[in-house]
Amino acid sequence: MAMRRIHVIVSGRVQGVSYRAATADAARRLGVCGWVQNLADGSVEIEAEGAAEQIVALLEWCERGPPSACVTRVQTDELAPTGGDQSFVSR
Repeated sequence: MAMRRIHVIVSGRVQGVSYRAATADAARRLGVCGWVQNLADGSVEIEAEGAAEQIVALLEWCERGPPSACVTRVQTDELAPTGGDQSFVSR
């Protein structure tokens, strides 16, 4: 199984709309490990690792977010998988 690790910055109306909590829920449902946190500039940062198809599904979710979010940009960078995360946490 091909593993992927990504670093993502999500911009738009993504703070104050439960984007972080909903992302953590979506990642856990998909079986992805990593973390999500709000940034001072109003964006949300995500680092996630999982099987390639799990990561694709998470990125598709990130482009929409929860109903009250308005995502304008999803910037993704590939990282080397580490296997170090055992769960998905909200920071």
